[in-house]
Amino acid sequence: MQAVVEVIIVNYNAGHALSRCVQSVICQQEPSSITVIDNGSVDDSISQLYRTSGKRQALTVIENSENLGFARAVNQGVRGLDDRAPYLLVLNPDCEMQPGSLTALRTALDSAPRAALAGPMVIDRDGRPMRGTVRQFPDPGKSLLTFSGLWRLGRWIPALTGVELTSVAPDEVAPVDAVSGACMLIRKAPFLEAGGMDEAYGLHCEDLDLMYRMNERGHLCLFVPAARVFHQQGVSSRTRPVWVHWQKHLGMQRFFRKFQADNYIFPVRWLVTAGIWSRFLLKLPLAFFGR
Repeated sequence: MQAVVEVIIVNYNAGHALSRCVQSVICQQEPSSITVIDNGSVDDSISQLYRTSGKRQALTVIENSENLGFARAVNQGVRGLDDRAPYLLVLNPDCEMQPGSLTALRTALDSAPRAALAGPMVIDRDGRPMRGTVRQFPDPGKSLLTFSGLWRLGRWIPALTGVELTSVAPDEVAPVDAVSGACMLIRKAPFLEAGGMDEAYGLHCEDLDLMYRMNERGHLCLFVPAARVFHQQGVSSRTRPVWVHWQKHLGMQRFFRKFQADNYIFPVRWLVTAGIWSRFLLKLPLAFFGR
């Protein structure tokens, strides 16, 4: 059966989580093909995948000799796909799709011609929504509220709402600024028209960048709470937490400079950049000992 959804999973040392991720996609009731891009893993995640999934016709594994970064790997995978499938699912290797989730995401996009991207309710092992499931596009004000923790008061004082909207997420399909990049169902045509992922990002914020560019082109992003995806956050990053922490803040800086810096006078631009790297230093001990 011709694939309707082509799945891209970028793997780096995800261990057993990768096999569980792939199996969760195989169990969805949607015609799909799966491409795993391995970014130079040094664990046995790929050999485990072959043992559990075998040589399935709808499963392709591309093994890179080095870590290309997330955005480059996604674009690499997309270049090798069949142009006939209308949808692209970008899925983290530490995610597991719950039954019916892919159908719910596809149905939401089918029902909204202006929508180019849809994301699920991302949950932890206890079924609780995870931070970052629904987001507003960051700007200096919202970012300050998020970094300071004042965003938690946004449920009662809307003016204090930060970047993250998990505590006030819609309970039905709704357009939002951004969803979690851990699982994104994307219409392939607008993805390609937007130029795919920005490969200047190493890791983090490339998903926000994509959604922002699609928004600028008039496309909607949908949050689909009926679709639920478990995310075992940090599986791939636990072997190099400081590098991941560094890349996250480089991504924040690039996003601000690319889309927003020109809207602010120099002192504000300087303060935003200083704030990003002050946050990096403040959170560095947690990142280091988090391993």
